[in-house]
Amino acid sequence: MIRPITVIFLLVIVLSCEDTTILPKPKAQLSLQYSRPDYVDISTPCSFQFKKNTRANFELLDDCESKLVYPKMRATVYLSYRSIENNLDSLLADAYQMPSKHIIKASEIPEKVFINPDNRAYGTLFRVVGEAASQVQFFLTDSTKHFLVGSLYFYTRPNYDSIMPAARFIEQDMVKLMESLSWKE
Repeated sequence: MIRPITVIFLLVIVLSCEDTTILPKPKAQLSLQYSRPDYVDISTPCSFQFKKNTRANFELLDDCESKLVYPKMRATVYLSYRSIENNLDSLLADAYQMPSKHIIKASEIPEKVFINPDNRAYGTLFRVVGEAASQVQFFLTDSTKHFLVGSLYFYTRPNYDSIMPAARFIEQDMVKLMESLSWKE
């Protein structure tokens, strides 16, 4: 004879064998929307001019050093102009060494070559992927007289996942700067 407790135990086991898969809650993702950029011409007292996003404030510092400040994003693109005086090799070496300073924190540093023969502007854009201090860097030159270097920095801890949307937005502005840059004679 089967005991009533055994029957209840078997019923509980049979009825509880339903598939109740519990899935972890997916992580929330930021959905940042940036308005379409408007660009205006900037003419510097140095030997170059370019287009900048109206969201950024242009500030001229000392000796052709300048910066584009994005106050709402807490970011700045630092620009450094140098005239070439038989030092193109050292300027290029410094420009290629600049992104390599972030190699410890970066998972990769892809580079994009830029050539604009109409404006005599040639250079490279470096995207630093990872927890580095600077996410995007570039240099432009005409190979004879002018050399410009730019670096993007955020005023926050470099958490790549959090600042990536803003970094990509500002990277587009940096590409526009590179495309529109022209040298003054």
